[in-house]
Amino acid sequence: MSRVLNGIVAVCPNMGIGNKGNLPWHPKRLNNEFKYFQKMTMTPSVEGKQNVVIMGRKTWFSIPERNRPLKNRINIVLSRELKEPPPGVHHLASDFSSALHLLDMAEMAELVDQVWVIGGSSLYEEMMESKGVRRLFVTRILQQFESDTFLPEIKPDKYRLLPEFPGVPQDIQEESGLQYRFEVYESVDQ
Repeated sequence: MSRVLNGIVAVCPNMGIGNKGNLPWHPKRLNNEFKYFQKMTMTPSVEGKQNVVIMGRKTWFSIPERNRPLKNRINIVLSRELKEPPPGVHHLASDFSSALHLLDMAEMAELVDQVWVIGGSSLYEEMMESKGVRRLFVTRILQQFESDTFLPEIKPDKYRLLPEFPGVPQDIQEESGLQYRFEVYESVDQ
């Protein structure tokens, strides 16, 4: 079954998405940006269905324990090492294609609406290179921070910046002394 794959990520100007297991701007908190992440990943477009969040093992363990699993979403964690799902994980898959295959199983297909990839770097890359319609919801943090994990390049021959997208604010946001803006990219090679 063909479905839209969504990726959602916040990046520094150098495409940094993480540093030492935290967001690069940690300990600064961007509560409104976090609410945007929640709204986008939590709100299904079809009543009675739920969205899925797919993440790697390191991303799962970077989420504070009190916030795991991400509520009102089906949490799928990818790991080649883990044999059992960690407490709170709804499904464990060995890789991205196995996770997508799981979503096509009859019982899951009836439950699932949107699919959201939420990290880390190699999972974003796999999603960005996969076939079909892909959208990247990127929060551009307009200040540089030290980073050790990066989002792959958003190649202009593969993705185009959309002029607007429903529910995505267009103006520059500011909180905790940081400015940022929301962007949505869509794959051109569908």
